[in-house]
Amino acid sequence: MKETFVNMLKAGQSVDDIFVAMDKQLAQKKNGEPYLTLTLVDRTGDMKAVLWDNVEAISNRFAAGDYVRVKGNVSQYRDDLQVVVQDLEPASADHVEAKDFLPATERDVEQMFSQLTQAAATIQNTHLAALLKAFFEDTTFVALFKAAPAAKKMHHAYLGGLLEHTLSITRLSDAVATHYKGIDRDLLLAGAILHDIGKVHELCYDTHIDYSDSGRLLNHIVIGIEMLDEKIAVLPDFPQDLALLLKHLIVSHHGTREFGSPEPPKTLEAIILNYIDDLDAKVTGVRAFMEAQDDQTAWTSYHRLLERFFYKGKNG
Repeated sequence: MKETFVNMLKAGQSVDDIFVAMDKQLAQKKNGEPYLTLTLVDRTGDMKAVLWDNVEAISNRFAAGDYVRVKGNVSQYRDDLQVVVQDLEPASADHVEAKDFLPATERDVEQMFSQLTQAAATIQNTHLAALLKAFFEDTTFVALFKAAPAAKKMHHAYLGGLLEHTLSITRLSDAVATHYKGIDRDLLLAGAILHDIGKVHELCYDTHIDYSDSGRLLNHIVIGIEMLDEKIAVLPDFPQDLALLLKHLIVSHHGTREFGSPEPPKTLEAIILNYIDDLDAKVTGVRAFMEAQDDQTAWTSYHRLLERFFYKGKNG
């Protein structure tokens, strides 16, 4: 059983435990001899590691993404901690608990899925209701949908994160749909439920969260449109104009081409979905960033992606 986690490591501490090895890279010292850098990952975070001796022999023992047992010491390098590896051996997946390496939602997955299907049941448009039923009766899809993370890093980057994010978006969409007049609630809710379905294939998460080959080559928007087309193809008389509007919600939910949407939002429902999706992602991502910081300080460290510090408030 794993006893030492990344967030427990401190300078001067010895290490002898299992991690996932990522970002494996061979480099050269000034004298031309090789050294190895990698990142050690578990459910609590990641830490850089370096191997100086017996590099080639040890490097040949494992590949990036493998479970490895690492022996070494934690040292301070510039402003960061790193593990100086003394020895490293591959570890069998049969001898590890996956939950030690992949973070997971703290909420009840079955309860969240039940709440999502209950929201879907309120949709009165018979075509949209039939489409959602087709997805929810697809046991292969449902199993992936319950397990998948919503992202690699930025937000809901844990098992069950996609379902948690989707339920949040659906609830927010329902609230906003009744606030403004002229909004097609059924279309907006269906779009909220289906906007990120492509992530069940965009991301892989056996030992760590990363992009699949199809995720890197296509991305979840293209994959989601393909999945939508497959389900619509078996539904008799699904209106083409309704399919087009629903596809637009998926295509435009990132807002701009700069952020990955082939087209910007061009309907009221698409505008709402884009802003709600961005709101939920940012609030969840920033909250997780705050929670990972030192509790003794009022401000977080600099958030490179959002280019700012965040104020947490003063203790006491």
